[in-house]
Amino acid sequence: MAKKYFGTDGIRGKVGEYPITPEFVMRLGYAAGRVFVGLQNNLAKGAHPAVLIGKDPRISGYMLEAALEAGLTAAGVNALMTGPMPTPAIAYLTCALRAQAGIVISASHNPYYDNGIKFFSSAGEKLTDEVEHAIEAELDKPMDVIDSAQLGKAKRIDDAAGRYIEFCKSTFPNDMDLRGLKIVLDCANGATYHVAPPVFHELGAEVIAIGNQPNGMNINLNVGSTHPEALQKAVVEHQADLGIAFDGDGDRVLMVAANGELLDGDQLLYIIVLGLYAKGKLKGGVAGTLMTNLALEHALQKHQIPFGRANVGDRYVLELLKEKNWQLGGESSGHILTLDKHTSGDAIIAALQVLHALKQSGKTLAQMSKEIPLYPQVLINVTTKHKINLQSPEIQSAVKQAKDELKDAGRVLLRASGTEPKIRVMVEGQDAALVQKLAECIAAVVESQSN
Repeated sequence: MAKKYFGTDGIRGKVGEYPITPEFVMRLGYAAGRVFVGLQNNLAKGAHPAVLIGKDPRISGYMLEAALEAGLTAAGVNALMTGPMPTPAIAYLTCALRAQAGIVISASHNPYYDNGIKFFSSAGEKLTDEVEHAIEAELDKPMDVIDSAQLGKAKRIDDAAGRYIEFCKSTFPNDMDLRGLKIVLDCANGATYHVAPPVFHELGAEVIAIGNQPNGMNINLNVGSTHPEALQKAVVEHQADLGIAFDGDGDRVLMVAANGELLDGDQLLYIIVLGLYAKGKLKGGVAGTLMTNLALEHALQKHQIPFGRANVGDRYVLELLKEKNWQLGGESSGHILTLDKHTSGDAIIAALQVLHALKQSGKTLAQMSKEIPLYPQVLINVTTKHKINLQSPEIQSAVKQAKDELKDAGRVLLRASGTEPKIRVMVEGQDAALVQKLAECIAAVVESQSN
């Protein structure tokens, strides 16, 4: 059954426009609280379920945090506030504090005027479809307030940052450190600004931080993983060994080599895989998405490492990993899941696993990038006036012709955008000129079907 409010990663939109309004978010807190109360059958008599609330530093977080607190406490749930913290930190702390759920107020890599609400279960994982449907059902009912004696309370968790910093450090080997490395960290003026620098500094690295002065309105503004140019420039200027870019809520990571070369999530995932493979510690295969570069698939084939593709979105990568009982997966954008370390995609932890692999191999990031040179990939977004049948003879003929020309050295993917009236045409292969030509040919056919 289709969901009314929840998307693939919670509920997101422009602040002040439905559903990202104080009134709706208060009702969402109440509805979620009622569901979480109903799920508890092992609490002591008179005890209240507890829900952890974290946020990134965008200015609307204060307003939405207060709205959630009001809704949750009205439903008889205790609200535990951490203040600004990365999304994966809330996943971890929800488990560590034995909370019944975790909530993150963030729009990730979006501009400051957007915001969103995402949930974690008590196990630190995304909510199941069943629980999300239950929350939506409660949202459609009138909001009430339980008896005053049963209202929940609110509390600040003052040591949240310290707990998470120690957790991140614990995923790096005790017999290894980062001494001798000069690292530039780009915190995107987001949720990692106060936790990422201490993690890498306390492990021994010389840390230069940029994008670490959030003011509520500069999150992701010309910094972070969506704008890596700032990090590339800083790495070269400071003659650093490498740079690490996070996104606004700390679940995406990209890295920059000493020469300014940018490495995406596919390349970073491969470096982590190689490190585990070399030690005989790789469990099963690797999960990517429909957009994962074909070079990664081919590189894994050389080592006879299984590879599977999920739909775009980290929750679908997680589903595939669980289905296959694998540990590692990710997206080109920098969402990397290391399930042997954390239940959720975590940019800081993923970066630490890359550094572990580099220290183990004795190679630099630039040297490791040569292990997996990405294939040229062209993505064209075709705006459509009406719904397009991607199975039409004209479109399928163009796709077949492209696949015939690419043979086994390339890939064609067409998919409709889930949020915009657009068809995304993606072609990749080893010949850049051919890839560009084929993508333009298919896009032209798609556009002709829209007229």
